[in-house]
Amino acid sequence: MKKKIDWNRVIYDFVFITLLLSVIFLVIRIALAPMEATGADVRIKSDYVLMLVQCILGVVAMRLPNIIEHKLQIPSRMLVLYAIFLYCAIYLGEVRAFYYNVRHWDTILHTFSGGMLGALGFSFVTILNKSDRIPINLSPVFVAVFAFCFAVTLGVFWEIYEFTFDGILGLNMQKFMLEDGTQLIGRAALQDTMKDLIVDCLGAFIMSFVGYLSLKYKTGLIEKLQLKRRRQSSSGK
Repeated sequence: MKKKIDWNRVIYDFVFITLLLSVIFLVIRIALAPMEATGADVRIKSDYVLMLVQCILGVVAMRLPNIIEHKLQIPSRMLVLYAIFLYCAIYLGEVRAFYYNVRHWDTILHTFSGGMLGALGFSFVTILNKSDRIPINLSPVFVAVFAFCFAVTLGVFWEIYEFTFDGILGLNMQKFMLEDGTQLIGRAALQDTMKDLIVDCLGAFIMSFVGYLSLKYKTGLIEKLQLKRRRQSSSGK
C-alpha cells in the first residue's frame, strides 16, 4: 500500500527550505552589493540587509511550532496558513519585491494576519483557562472582544518593531521611502503604517465576528483553528 503524502508537511518544509536558502543567498549578496545605487534597478547593501533580517526571523518563526508542540496542539490547517503567510510576506514580499511590484500586497497580508491573530486570541482564552474548549460561562461577546484586542495589540507591537529596526539598521519596513530611495514627507510617510493598523483591525474584527457566531450558535468553526493544550499522561504526573 502506498504511503499517503502529507501535503501539509510538504508545504511547511518547502517554505522552511526556501527561507533557509534565501538566508544563504542574501549573505552572499550583501558582500557583493554596492553601498550606493549605481542605477535605477540596482539594489544596495541596505536592501539586502532588510531581506536578510526578515528571512532570519522567518526561519526562527518556522521553528517555533516545533518548540511548543510538546505543550500545545496546533491544528494542521492553522500551521499551513501560518507557513503560507510567512512565504508570502517574507519570500515573495521582500525577496521577490512583491511589496513594490504587486498592488495592495502589503494590505492583503496585514488583513490576513489580523484574522490569524484573532484566531490566536480565541486560542489564548482556552489556554489560560487550561481547558480544551472555551468555558461556557464566558460570554461569546467577551471572548470575541478579547480576541479582537489581542490581535490589534500584536499588530501594534509589529509596527513598533518595524519602526525600531528601521531606525537602528536603516531599513525601510514601514515604507517611508520609495524603492529609489526618495523619502516621503508628512502624511504620505505615515500612510503605510496607518493603513497597516487599519487593515489589522479589519482582519481582527472579521475573525472575531466569525468566532462570536461560532460560539453563540455552537458551529465549532473557530475551534478548528484553535491551539489546544496537550493532555499530560498519567505516567508524567
